Amino acid sequence: MHSSSVLSLSNCSVLKRSHRNQIEKLSFTPLKNLRFCGLRNEILAFEFLKLNRCETQRVRNFLRNKIVAASVAENGNAPTSFDYDLVIIGAGVGGHGAALHAVEKGLKTAIIEGDVIGGTCVNRGCVPSKALLAVSGRMRELKNKHHLKALGIQVSGAGYDRQAVADHANNLASKIRNNLTNSLKALGVDILTGVGTITGPQRVKYGKVGFSGSEVTARDIIIATGSVPFVPRGIEVDGKTVITSDHALKLEFVPEWIAIVGSGYIGLEFSDVYTALGSEVTFIEALDQLMPGFDPEISKLAQRILVNPRKIDYHTGVFATKITPAKDGRPVVIELTDAKTKEVKDTLEVDAALIATGRAPFTNGLGLENINVLTQRGFIPVDERMRVVDADGNLVPHLYCIGDANGKMMLAHAASAQGISVVEQVSGRDHVLNHLSIPAACFTHPEISMVGLTEPQAREKAEKEGFEISIAKTSFKANTKAMAENEGEGLAKLIYRPDNGEILGVHIFGMHAADLIHEASNAIALGTSIQDIKFAVHAHPTLSEVLDELFKSSKVTSHNHHPLSESVVV
Repeated sequence: MHSSSVLSLSNCSVLKRSHRNQIEKLSFTPLKNLRFCGLRNEILAFEFLKLNRCETQRVRNFLRNKIVAASVAENGNAPTSFDYDLVIIGAGVGGHGAALHAVEKGLKTAIIEGDVIGGTCVNRGCVPSKALLAVSGRMRELKNKHHLKALGIQVSGAGYDRQAVADHANNLASKIRNNLTNSLKALGVDILTGVGTITGPQRVKYGKVGFSGSEVTARDIIIATGSVPFVPRGIEVDGKTVITSDHALKLEFVPEWIAIVGSGYIGLEFSDVYTALGSEVTFIEALDQLMPGFDPEISKLAQRILVNPRKIDYHTGVFATKITPAKDGRPVVIELTDAKTKEVKDTLEVDAALIATGRAPFTNGLGLENINVLTQRGFIPVDERMRVVDADGNLVPHLYCIGDANGKMMLAHAASAQGISVVEQVSGRDHVLNHLSIPAACFTHPEISMVGLTEPQAREKAEKEGFEISIAKTSFKANTKAMAENEGEGLAKLIYRPDNGEILGVHIFGMHAADLIHEASNAIALGTSIQDIKFAVHAHPTLSEVLDELFKSSKVTSHNHHPLSESVVV
């Protein structure tokens, strides 16, 4: 294990002469046969004398010089001194999170952004969509006379101002974007405006497309360029009647009838918004069931609550192979093709179509060819530490890729977690992120959340590795707080190993599910066994007791804790 005393970062005064002399005598010759990208961690694995916090930075600076020297020996065209410790290409949530953590670690940091600070999540994704969903949630509640009557409330004439709703979403995005920009500036992160291109090892050029631009050097580089909406071939997007989520978030009009292509997170959330605002929705899903990415049991329940009672119909097992925008008084025309037979099955005519078929990595123009890196379906290949892998299968020294651009988990908070993990590594502390501990949420009404494996995934893993799995479930109907809110629709599901108490997955559908999932997420991340988490205390009456009951209802056959709970290594 690395010495924690060596890995601390702090400003310090002069290093003690005795310590410096001993460090100077360290032989670095055995390190020549190691991959350079692992050099930093190997060097920091040496057990130095017990250094106090104020001596550590001097040690680190000395080691950096040694690392640079080794780098030049291996890669002749790499720079020998650097403008920055870390340069991040892309200022979305992932890049921003990495930059903040880098400053905390004492790294001189720059972030390159060719569009706007905050990236997709803040400007065209998570943030403005939550503003629209906040409106749809309130509209749905105000229109639900039966629900309000049960609480003794009478409301009449609920309506909305479309432009005011759109302004709310836009203003929220603007506010968050300004907050992110100000936080970067306040911490001393240099914001370099333009498109970032890697010109060679540890070199990045930035500037307007078509112009010469400026070049900077960096000890380490993180690619965090994110993604854009994916539009399948045959679909013509005009931005008005055939739209992506980017356009939909502007809410320039509310169509009477809209087709949504894809029933994943994006499609489901927009179906919630549009139906609450008065639209009729038709889902077009290529797979045989709606919500294919969710646990099947949760999908089935969610369909009964989120789809069947609302003005929503659906076509499954079909592709939207051709979509023509509305023009000259004609509607949007959608050609549906059977997913199995590939024959045209039907034609739909609607007022608008939203393409919610996922997102594609934004990796063009990065100069990857200059460092012998080939993308895979547009994604940049990385290892478990987010280190970029070149076309020959070798790690590219000092180059990392986080977030949607690497395709490991296309969620904003996953990008941020990956960025923090990378900064830990370049600061000398090895860190591997457990992606199975990263939660996901769909902000419908009620919400859906999950972490870890679905039941089919868990059963496949169990069969392959030779262990049994068990399932535990609890209902929101038995929760006092949910009953007080008259929001009893909901289910929590636990997938676990009965032999050692390992939590394999948790899935929640119900009120505030997105907030409740984190107890399970943290348990997986920390390796907490069910045997231990059963003793956690929850305030009463709260929705958190749904999970309390879930863990308590599980039955672990052995008192042996699963391996991670004994010693968690991050």
